[in-house]
Amino acid sequence: MNSITSIALVMLCLIAAWASAGRVRAVVSSFLDRLKALQKGGLSTSREHELYFQTMAEAVPEIIWTADPKGMDDFFNQRCFDYTGLTLEQLRGESWHAIIHPDDLDGCVSKWKSALSTGNPYDVEYRLRGKDGSFRWFLGRANPIRDAKGEIVKWFGTCTDIENQKHNQQVLEQQILERTTQLADTNALLQEEMLEKDFARRELDQQNERMLEELKRRSERAAMLARMGELLQSCVSREEVCAAALGYAPKIFSTVPGAMALLDASRNVTEVIGSWGDCYIPAEVFEPASCWALRTGHPHLVLAGDSTAPCAHAAKVKTTYLCAPILAQGETLGIVHFQATDEAPQMDASELSFKTTFAAQVGLSIANIRLREALRTQSVRDALTGLYNRRYLEETLEREMRRAARATQSLGILMIDLDHFKKFNDTYGHDAGDAVLRETGASLTKGIRAEDFVCRFGGEEFVVILPTADPETSRARAERLRAKMRELTIMYQGKSLGMITISVGVAAFPAHGTSPRELMAAADAALYEAKRGGRDKVVVASAPAIDEAAMPGSGKSVASWT
Repeated sequence: MNSITSIALVMLCLIAAWASAGRVRAVVSSFLDRLKALQKGGLSTSREHELYFQTMAEAVPEIIWTADPKGMDDFFNQRCFDYTGLTLEQLRGESWHAIIHPDDLDGCVSKWKSALSTGNPYDVEYRLRGKDGSFRWFLGRANPIRDAKGEIVKWFGTCTDIENQKHNQQVLEQQILERTTQLADTNALLQEEMLEKDFARRELDQQNERMLEELKRRSERAAMLARMGELLQSCVSREEVCAAALGYAPKIFSTVPGAMALLDASRNVTEVIGSWGDCYIPAEVFEPASCWALRTGHPHLVLAGDSTAPCAHAAKVKTTYLCAPILAQGETLGIVHFQATDEAPQMDASELSFKTTFAAQVGLSIANIRLREALRTQSVRDALTGLYNRRYLEETLEREMRRAARATQSLGILMIDLDHFKKFNDTYGHDAGDAVLRETGASLTKGIRAEDFVCRFGGEEFVVILPTADPETSRARAERLRAKMRELTIMYQGKSLGMITISVGVAAFPAHGTSPRELMAAADAALYEAKRGGRDKVVVASAPAIDEAAMPGSGKSVASWT
């Protein structure tokens, strides 16, 4: 096998190893362009080929290694030496076994031997010891490189750091376990109550047929409450939870009128959002302090005629009533208000328990929704600025481009970079730099429309997506954002940090690209021109930039766009 073929096969393997991650596509693309040029012009020496491959291997943000057909390691990139603190001689043969976690060693060695004997690719997760003695999780992959006869001439492998993914997975599993345990406890309490009621029904069956019918009705309501609980766990918003609860309430409490009231976002006003059974409501809107259940976080029962501690919002209610708080993770969100009637003037202990369980089901469901929303926010929001992150940008840009294509509309994109941010960071410190990034994100958010999206692409780079905006409209909005940044005053430790300027690259669909990659490349090229032209400028892309990511000197942001 000649050198060109060997290099090509190595890089094709590299493409297979990282195609889903998308972090080295630009490196591979650049290498393949170089490879084609070398094929046309002729390669000088095999040494040149080897050096070029090693250079490319060092550019990949992973541990890269190769081995001969028998599995003897003959190359590791510098990232491996930097992490393990070992040399090539120390890693050859089976010496690498010593830096694999003992619990992972057998599985790792077994898969590697199987791959050597069968010639099949392999992947395995294991913990690898660094030079400081600590272990981190890695995903190891290896692929065989074959010649024209199908014989294995080389093994090409990678090790990808997945420590953060493992940690996030463990955190998520723990949160799920905690929520599952809470649900199990709640269901256990409900089942226990149902069993108690069934026992009471069997005892009273011999005494009075009327009591039998009453207990049967209670059992049916408990089952309905359980079904409501299952439905509430499938709701995806607080509005759905409230609508489902108000729908079930008249079925569960057919003889007891009631209403549901929730605190608004400011927590200064409580508003009745719905009622059933001709419930008498003296005030549709009232202050939280006028309800004892909201003030204490506990159910509050007021007997008819008792003036000890009535709720001010129910001052004109003459019958017995109960206010049960709706709690979510210890926070009071509102109340469920129940009223007795002349036909059923009393609320015995079992009725009180049933009603508070109803309110608890509503609160538990809202708590679950909050948890899911928090997890979703963590996955799509940048922790420092609160803006959408790169993952959300990729999903949104692809979706908005499809929508624009279907509607035959334009879509603008602004790639923004803070000018001289590194110099600013070195001068004032990273805390001040973080303050600038936060204020920049806030300024960009205030300067866009409700339908636009602002994302932090990475470092000091931001991307703004402008649905329906053509190139000229996008340029005008970019200019407005640039002008607003010049007017922005950022204070840190009581001192102004001076004027902040930005450079902006503008591109629009379909004028500058018909795919996310092309559009990002066009905006990135325009940003590069703006910075090269003196910064504090807005430059509109002049032509589609399908292969801009592979061009020397292009902006860094598009290099890992998938």
